[in-house]
Amino acid sequence: MKPRFKSILSLTALAALQLLFVLPYFFSGALAAEATGAFGPAPVLAAGDYPKVTGVNPRMFVWMAAQMHLWFAAFVLAVPIFVLLLEVVGVIRKEKRYDKVAYEFLRVSLTAYSITAITGGLLLVGLIVFYPDLMKYLSSIFGSTMLLYALFFFVESAALYLYYYGWKPMSSGGLKWAHIGVGLLLNASGTTLMFIANAWVTFMMTPAGVDMAGVFDGNIWHAVRNHLWGPMNLHRFIANIAYGGSIVAAYAAYRFLGASGDKEKAHYDWMGYTANLVAIGALLPLPFAGYWLTAEIYAYSQQMGITLMGGLFAWLFIIQAVLIGALFLAANYYLWCGFKRGVNGERYLKYVRYLAFVIAATFLVWFTPHTLILTPEEASSLGGQYHPLLGPLGLMPAKNIAVNIMLLFTFLSFLLYRRSHRTPTVKWARAGNAMEAALFTAAIANIIFLGVYYGYFTNSVYKVASSVPQVATTLFVIAACLVIEYLMHRNSETAELKWGRVPDRSQYALFLIAVSFTWLMGLMGFVRSAIRQHWHVYSVMRDNSPDAFTPSIAYAAKTVSVGTIIFMAIVAFIFWLSHMGREGEADE
Repeated sequence: MKPRFKSILSLTALAALQLLFVLPYFFSGALAAEATGAFGPAPVLAAGDYPKVTGVNPRMFVWMAAQMHLWFAAFVLAVPIFVLLLEVVGVIRKEKRYDKVAYEFLRVSLTAYSITAITGGLLLVGLIVFYPDLMKYLSSIFGSTMLLYALFFFVESAALYLYYYGWKPMSSGGLKWAHIGVGLLLNASGTTLMFIANAWVTFMMTPAGVDMAGVFDGNIWHAVRNHLWGPMNLHRFIANIAYGGSIVAAYAAYRFLGASGDKEKAHYDWMGYTANLVAIGALLPLPFAGYWLTAEIYAYSQQMGITLMGGLFAWLFIIQAVLIGALFLAANYYLWCGFKRGVNGERYLKYVRYLAFVIAATFLVWFTPHTLILTPEEASSLGGQYHPLLGPLGLMPAKNIAVNIMLLFTFLSFLLYRRSHRTPTVKWARAGNAMEAALFTAAIANIIFLGVYYGYFTNSVYKVASSVPQVATTLFVIAACLVIEYLMHRNSETAELKWGRVPDRSQYALFLIAVSFTWLMGLMGFVRSAIRQHWHVYSVMRDNSPDAFTPSIAYAAKTVSVGTIIFMAIVAFIFWLSHMGREGEADE
């Protein structure tokens, strides 16, 4: 039996075992409740009602299994999306390089898909073993969606293997568009899986379709379409694309640094740039999706929102700010290194110092805390918990100004990179440059005015509302400048980019982006889950297990850091396996 069929059978067997393991569990609760039409209240548990396994910390087991599963799931959801986009672009433009790099992207995700299923099985086992009553309650509500989840898992598995192993036969056999149809099925089923799982997660945060005692009203759509389901779907979809792009870019950097010739270096340089472009393109709107998610948390429960942003977890957002700043600095640095690929790149290098200054300055504002952690002596000498000059920079109006300007200047770095190998020939080129400069200047002035005036001289309602026109200003400038650039350069003199002509240190920026994304996702996932505090299902089912405590920031940071190290080690192993597979195909 060929190895590829062994892998298909092994993954299918694993999925079947997961399904057989969980089916009896929720059949006893979900289907019985639906048959009788009687849904009971959420169980009230005592510490002794939680099973124990000697030598195993239940909370840590579930935490690590869930985190690993989410990291790998984000990766395998995102990669097929831009694999499909690259394949379609390759067909439309009739360039085989897009097809080649898309196929290699998919190879990287294939092993990760199997590990996603394995970690999902570990998570399922952990939840059923350590939190059986919670699982019975959730399955009594979401039993039908769990069946749907299992069905779409099989559909996704079949589509993935048909998409990968049918790539060359279908492409050479005149079935290219049928193969693209398989890719659409793969992405549709994967996205549906994410939406279904998000319903379970968000229900635990903002339960709907149940009364105060947890009695379900019988309408599954009420529970699925809870307060956070929509914003969570959008936020995770965008974040997964950005994350998947960063991991594949790290793979390209790994191969670039080990390349043996200029041709191989050029290939992996282009591959890394393409994946990083996808990652940064998805990163630009991600803060706005995060704002929507946070606003909906506040709208559902002000107490939960205050705990999130102004209470115990506020300092984790300072760590988040540092990581986001590292992402933007690394992304810009990678673009600046890429100026050397174009014949006109040298003329734009002189602007790098100004771009770096603005991005660094906005980064400093972005992670400046409002309240300082001080000893009584330090607070007395300072005159309070707030720094008299830097305190205002810790408020959200200043941070909204900073992040929008950071986004605009990151986009400006991208525009200069595009111009490094293009020379416009239209007569209105100078006028086009002036229009873009005017747009940037007016946008920055408007963003600062909105943030300062409405953020510091009006009430809280206007302070929050001012972020909407700030976001609209940033998005408008990006869209308008893209249109101007397209019209200005569509018939321009374009020199071929010299792929591979970048310093090795540029590839370490891609590694930094991947690690920062991984750590950031882990920390923010912890925050999102932990704001429920001592509730399994917020305000409905209390967590009375021995581990029902809110970890300290240090405890959470150490746990997520260990998980990040383990995950990146597995990813490095996947890179190595993918490299071996490519060499085997080359020999064949």
